[in-house]
Amino acid sequence: MTTANAALTMIPLTMSSREIAKLTGKRHDHVVRDIEKMLKDAGEGLPKFGDTYKNPQNGQEYRCYNLPQDLTYTLVLGYRTDLRLKVVRRWMELEAQQAPAIKAPANMVEALTLALEQQKALAAKDQEIAELAPKAAGLAILAEKDGELGIRDAGRELKVGQNRVRDMLFDRKWVCRQGRGIRPASYGLEHGYVRLVPRLYEDKLTGQEKISDDFRITRKGIARLAEIFGVMEAGRIRVPFAKQPEPAPA
Repeated sequence: MTTANAALTMIPLTMSSREIAKLTGKRHDHVVRDIEKMLKDAGEGLPKFGDTYKNPQNGQEYRCYNLPQDLTYTLVLGYRTDLRLKVVRRWMELEAQQAPAIKAPANMVEALTLALEQQKALAAKDQEIAELAPKAAGLAILAEKDGELGIRDAGRELKVGQNRVRDMLFDRKWVCRQGRGIRPASYGLEHGYVRLVPRLYEDKLTGQEKISDDFRITRKGIARLAEIFGVMEAGRIRVPFAKQPEPAPA
């Protein structure tokens, strides 16, 4: 390889999980958790993007990840709109830093050609973001919610009320009745939409500690309900509810 060709060779751009955490204000271990789940769901191998870094405070090594552009954008689809924008803008800065210096146009023809090429590049970027936006919109209201929710809290989160959430759980056969309560049905369990969480409590009569099962809707379930209800908060504009049939399990 000649010196000129070597100078033009560019190292593929990546964005580290640590930088994503810094840009979004999220804990790094939470970003790592989100990345590992995304890579698993996408069928990508963790070692391919895995790395480690040494914490200067305790000298210990921790795992991190370096993601290419497509996986970085896929990761932040579930993040809040302003956080996604920070990551996208940072990526554009990285691309600008890596791009070779452009010679100033010598005449009008070169200037018009350069302007046309830049316009095409911007249009392509806008198209890429537009294709990602529909998937992100349904998850926008869940950007910073890490925990699983009960029916009442899910109704508040989705801004539809707990009764509509409960009815939807039965309509979609995510749950079934057990006595006066509800339990996860096989469909909801198989798809990871709902589950039971053990809870330790003190018996008021005996004072003994006991364990009960609390019903919870998982983050995946909340995201799916957001899509079903059509709740989107793009600029605080709420899309009317449109009920759609549940797709058959893959």
